[in-house]
Amino acid sequence: MTAAVILDRARQVADEILFPSAMNVDAVDQVPAWQLDALASAGLYGLAGPQSAGGWDVDPATLCDVIEIMSGGCLATTFVWLQHHSAVRALASAQNSALRDQWLEPLCAGVQRAGIALGGARPGPPLLRARVAPGGHVFDGKAPWVTGWDMIDVVLALARDETGNVIAALLPAQASASLAVDRLDLVAVNASRTVELTFAGHFVPAELVSSVMPHSDWAARDAGGLRANGSLSLGVAGRCCQLIGQLAGSPGDAKRLRASLVARRAALDAADAGSMPAARAAASALAFRAAGALVAAAGSQSILVGAHPQRLAREALFLLVFGSRPAIKSHLTALLASGDLRN
Repeated sequence: MTAAVILDRARQVADEILFPSAMNVDAVDQVPAWQLDALASAGLYGLAGPQSAGGWDVDPATLCDVIEIMSGGCLATTFVWLQHHSAVRALASAQNSALRDQWLEPLCAGVQRAGIALGGARPGPPLLRARVAPGGHVFDGKAPWVTGWDMIDVVLALARDETGNVIAALLPAQASASLAVDRLDLVAVNASRTVELTFAGHFVPAELVSSVMPHSDWAARDAGGLRANGSLSLGVAGRCCQLIGQLAGSPGDAKRLRASLVARRAALDAADAGSMPAARAAASALAFRAAGALVAAAGSQSILVGAHPQRLAREALFLLVFGSRPAIKSHLTALLASGDLRN
């Protein structure tokens, strides 16, 4: 399947399925299964997977374009779907070939779905630790912000051992006596069923460990993924531009915001590791600015329950903090505090 066909499918799904249902999804506590099934039927669960396992192995630019399109349809659905690709990419390069062979093909097909639990991989002291035990490892600690609970079959959990290595394991997404699940109530994308996991002496058999790697290797991978998260903000900003353009007397406002959108996308595409935090911050600020402009342009109807502007404004608020890192937070705080949001 070519990039053009993939993008056409994503636009069709976003405009014909996700956006018309976005307000309904915003009001429930779980993304409807039929929506995720529609993404699987369109082949959108296999974007990051290798062709040998039934995936599409798309280039990073195409993946970012799809994320932008989808998030402009329904951010909650996109948020659940997006985590899956991180697990697929990690499994595709897993050292455990048996685990890879068992799971990669059904994950690429979307008949099995995955989430991620990154408590042991973030910078600083790990929230989730691993220690060697007979036949495997034992995980202790927390993994905050695990998305898609009750909609995923497995979760790629990352813990750090005493040597500083990251232990990546593909675990059943099920609560147990040693794995507690606490639902987080979010002001936006609440249907994503985002939870915090607490591991208390949770045994992980060796056959479920996909890879063991130095933390520096994982950090390099994480840095490479920061661009894709920026597409979520671009998608929300783009939908705001579209809705503003449909309002009488607002075409000039939409035109100016679209110009900023083009600039922010180009900055993200051109960013290297050093400039990416500033580019990510600017994209998040644009979504916030565009949502505010939409609320103002639509007037008092914007704050009615069931109105798209208030939903998009809450989603833009969410994107000020999702996928952030200390450097992104610093740039974003300074940008918002300065009041200079012209770009």
